[in-house]
Amino acid sequence: MTTDQISEILKNRKVGIAGCGGLGSNCAVALARVGMGTLIVADFDVVSTGNLNRQYYFLDQVGMKKTQALRDNILRINRQVEVVMHDIRLTRENIPSIFNGCDIIVEAFDLAEQKEMIIETILTEMPSVPLVIGLGMAGWGMNDAIHCRRSDNLYICGDEISEISRELPPIAPRVGMVANMQANVVLEVLLNSEK
Repeated sequence: MTTDQISEILKNRKVGIAGCGGLGSNCAVALARVGMGTLIVADFDVVSTGNLNRQYYFLDQVGMKKTQALRDNILRINRQVEVVMHDIRLTRENIPSIFNGCDIIVEAFDLAEQKEMIIETILTEMPSVPLVIGLGMAGWGMNDAIHCRRSDNLYICGDEISEISRELPPIAPRVGMVANMQANVVLEVLLNSEK
């Protein structure tokens, strides 16, 4: 498949990004770079200086809503991408309406309870929509441990074991690896569905 063929397919696709932190911001930027047609981004938080060690934001964006800052960054990369922002805390009740019409959804939450909530919601309310989650990206090194595993319409990217803690923080290299793996899974699912 050529670059032009890939662009032609992706320009008509819609991807949901649940969370605009380390995973979500980096995954969204990777998808913008390959020409994804529409990105639905949802987050309620603002950019802080503590985010800059792993999230795709800049010092002059500290204090901005993450959805707005991410949209600005994406449009600096590719003005053809439609970015739909939802400055909201995602819940079981609003996820189906916010991500309605998405071809695939990327989970990019920090907390285990949030991850569990979106997985349960998508699997019960939107079972035909593939969900790509990030699980296990804390710390550094351990490159060989990062992998992707599929279970029906659920794709799990990460090492599945490293929990974020004070001694094992999320930092740019491993978070970026998992975020880009999530973006690659999105491409794999969308492009293979065209074959």
